[in-house]
Amino acid sequence: MRPTLLSITRDELDLAALVRLVTEHSDEPPGRHGAVVTFLGTVRGENLGRRVLELEYQAYEPLAVRAFEIIAAEAAEAWPAALLALHHRIGTLRPGDVSVAMAVASPHRAEAFKACRYAIERVKQIAPIWKREIFEGGEAWIEGATADPSDSVARRAARERACR
Repeated sequence: MRPTLLSITRDELDLAALVRLVTEHSDEPPGRHGAVVTFLGTVRGENLGRRVLELEYQAYEPLAVRAFEIIAAEAAEAWPAALLALHHRIGTLRPGDVSVAMAVASPHRAEAFKACRYAIERVKQIAPIWKREIFEGGEAWIEGATADPSDSVARRAARERACR
């Protein structure tokens, strides 16, 4: 089965598969993209001075995928030639594991970099994904997304960070 561009999964993330998705997408002519930018978010082994043992990611999957669709649409509006693939892993992950993977293909590198940075900023803002951090001596829930997807101020802030 061919992976989708936008996904929440318990499976390990495959960056090469995402690159293939954006470079071989059926709606795009071959050779259209001159740049592919990728991003991997990994579990840190240390946070706030504590040794992290594992993270437990949870998501309301239908709403998270809907947030990814909003993010992809916003990126397509800002950078029409860019194509985004975004997958986020849920479940228990250990330091070094990949929690989020993205690939953006575009005819030009500047747009690919901007769209990729914008997408991860918006994931942090609007995707209903939460994590419980288990560290030496305890555990804590880490605040998840807090912005309303239609909040233009949050959207503008993400765009400004992406275009620095």
